[in-house]
Amino acid sequence: MSVPPNLVAVIVAAGSSQRMGFDKLTVPLLGRPLIVHTLAAFQHCPDVASAVLVCAAGRVGEFQALAAEFPKVTHVVPGGKERFDSVRLGLETFTSPLPDFVAVHDGARPLILPETISRCYQEAKTFGAAVCAEPETDTLHRVDAGRCTVENVPRQNLWRMQTPQITGFSRLLSLIRDLPEAGVTDEVSVLMRAGGRARVVETPEGNFKVTYPRDIPLAEHVLKTRTS
Repeated sequence: MSVPPNLVAVIVAAGSSQRMGFDKLTVPLLGRPLIVHTLAAFQHCPDVASAVLVCAAGRVGEFQALAAEFPKVTHVVPGGKERFDSVRLGLETFTSPLPDFVAVHDGARPLILPETISRCYQEAKTFGAAVCAEPETDTLHRVDAGRCTVENVPRQNLWRMQTPQITGFSRLLSLIRDLPEAGVTDEVSVLMRAGGRARVVETPEGNFKVTYPRDIPLAEHVLKTRTS
């Protein structure tokens, strides 16, 4: 009987890059496409057994070529309409024996480090689920429909969720299949709807999502600093 892998990854890269204005997943970072940096981190993480890359439906061939140098990326599959459609399709790619845990990661977070993935995984094994995050440091205000400030939101104990988010594989797949509505934006939210919790793993070394054009030179600066 085959022994299931302990940890696999679903890397979600099926977005439209609307806020960027151009395709951010293949924008060059130090001469290599952004998504290649993301895939490299999971390739070099010793705890990750294999990974599935989920991309836009019309770009499977393109992303297969980009993933060819990473043996752990066993499948490149088309995504769905919403983010959680894409996550579900990625999860359903894995066959028996199913893994114990899955790390879901945004393809547009190219600064994740292999050791951070491992640290998050160790916390998930202890607590059942874990998420990379950063504590909120800005002053927060809630605004009304006219964008006028109405109240201060205390930032104590507020954290900005990142990825990877690592959970039990079978539980996440079951919860996503039963998700009644859109609008849930991450795996931790899915767990919380079902009464679950996740352990927060702080990532002070930089793990932001490339969203706007201004993020590209910042990501390159982080990469240059690491390589130097």
